[in-house]
Amino acid sequence: MRTIVTCLTALFISWGTIAQTDKIQRDREAILEMEGCYKVTFDFAETFSPDTSYEYHENYSSWGIEYVFAVENEPEKIVLQHILVVNDTFIVKHWRQDWVYENQTLLTFQKDNTWKKEELSAEEVEGTWSQKVYQVDDSPRYEGYGSWVHVDGKHYWEGTADAPLPRREFSKRDDYNVTVRHSRIELTDYGWILEQDNEKVVRTDEGDQLVCWEKGHEKFLEGEYDCQPAIDWWDKNEAYWADVRELWAKTYEQYDVLKIEKKVDGKKLFERLFGAGKKYAGDAYKRQEARDDIQSIIDAFVNTEKS
Repeated sequence: MRTIVTCLTALFISWGTIAQTDKIQRDREAILEMEGCYKVTFDFAETFSPDTSYEYHENYSSWGIEYVFAVENEPEKIVLQHILVVNDTFIVKHWRQDWVYENQTLLTFQKDNTWKKEELSAEEVEGTWSQKVYQVDDSPRYEGYGSWVHVDGKHYWEGTADAPLPRREFSKRDDYNVTVRHSRIELTDYGWILEQDNEKVVRTDEGDQLVCWEKGHEKFLEGEYDCQPAIDWWDKNEAYWADVRELWAKTYEQYDVLKIEKKVDGKKLFERLFGAGKKYAGDAYKRQEARDDIQSIIDAFVNTEKS
C-alpha cells in the first residue's frame, strides 16, 4: 500500500509540474501576443464622483501608430518596448512594460514623485506576473501583479497599482495626486486592449480621498500600418537605451525609497536623457562616455534612501 501511495504522490507531483510549465508557457505566449505594429486609440471619460458639486472634465481621445516589440525575452521575464509614430515620421520612445514571473519585490508609487519597495511573500505571488511600467525615459511609473487567465477562449490579466497622474493630465490638474489604476489587459480578435477603471484620489498622511472615477480604453488595432520609422529609429538608438535600462535597474536595486526631482537646472529628466540620446545615436556608439553621462543624469535627479 505504501508503494502505491508513493507512486500516486509522485504522479500527482509530476502532473502538477507539467501543468505549471504549460501555464507559464501560455502566459508567455499571451504576453508576446502584444508585439506588433498597431493603430492605438486612447479614450478616457470621468464617470462618477462622490462630490455632487464636482465638475467633470472633458473626455479625452487621441490616437497614433505604435510599434511594440520585445527587447528582452527570458523564460521568466519579458520586456516590451513601445515606440509611437506621430504624423508618419516623428518618433516618440513611448512607455515600456516589464513582465516578471513570481516577482516578490515591487517598486510602488506613494505620492509626490516618490516610490517605495514593497516585499511580497512567495505565497502572494505564486503563479502571478508583475507588470512594471516605466516612463518614456525609463524612470518608474507604476507596478502591479496578477495572474494571466486563459478560459473560454479568453486570455486576460488584471492588476491594481498606484501611479502618478497620467501624462495627459500631469501639467493640467492639481486637484488630485494619485491614480489608483485597476487594469485589465485582454487579447482580442483585433489585437489587444488595455481597459482601465481609475480612481483619482487625493493622498495625504491621513489616507486617500476619492475625487472621481474614470473609465479608459487603450485599443491596439492590427492593420497595415507603417512602423518602419520606429524600427529605423530603434536601430540607431538601441545601444544607448539598453544602457539607460541597465543603469536604472542598478539604481532601483540600491534603494528602498526613491524620489525623483521634477526639474534640475530648469530641465526635466526626460529632456536630459533624450538630449544625451541624440548625442550618442548612430553606429559609432561611445559606450563608456554615454554610460558616464547617463549615470550622472540619473544621480542628479534621484533623491534616495539606501537599502
